[in-house]
Amino acid sequence: MVTETRYISIEGPIGVGKTSLARLLGEAFQAHTVLEAAEKNPFLEEFYQDPVRYAFQTQLYFLLSRFRQQEELAQHQLFQQTTICDYLFVKDRIFASVTLDDKELKLYDEVYQLLEARVPKPDLVIYLQAELEVLLRRIRSRAREFERGIAVEYVETVSRAYNDFFFHYRETPLLVVNTSDIDFVNQTEDLQDLVAKIQKVKKGTEYYIPLGSR
Repeated sequence: MVTETRYISIEGPIGVGKTSLARLLGEAFQAHTVLEAAEKNPFLEEFYQDPVRYAFQTQLYFLLSRFRQQEELAQHQLFQQTTICDYLFVKDRIFASVTLDDKELKLYDEVYQLLEARVPKPDLVIYLQAELEVLLRRIRSRAREFERGIAVEYVETVSRAYNDFFFHYRETPLLVVNTSDIDFVNQTEDLQDLVAKIQKVKKGTEYYIPLGSR
């Protein structure tokens, strides 16, 4: 299966299912799949245990590693085949707005603005939402060692920051998907229905209505 959309980014809060969906769409569209490796951030586990102390180091590492990945993507992959990425570069700024104090954020923004202008824009962004209880359940089920210390309040704050950001998002076509009651991994019909919707999105903001809710 092919799509006219050449570059798709998937976004959403921690535990919402970005990577799982990216892999599935990569197979469906025979696409090159780009996945970030959060577990390689050497500060992440310490951040979850002591956010104030480790926030800036954690965020800067993510910013630079994501930039290097996007820069390589732009140079070698984007025009060769459809590309599915399990994050949008601006996610780093969303997290920074939550984790950094005012002075740290000002310094961070100086670096971010230099890099952001060189990052390719996707043709479509898929924003995945889910209720807090669902996010927490999914985080626990994947049992990642570095997420042991993650606080409920942090997940809730990040989820709210994502909702605020995408409420005002206008840079690219946007498809909003609430994943609380659908299962792309285990329900083939859910995935097929979403794939069909993706192929129809042209511009503006659209909302995916799950198959069983119509």
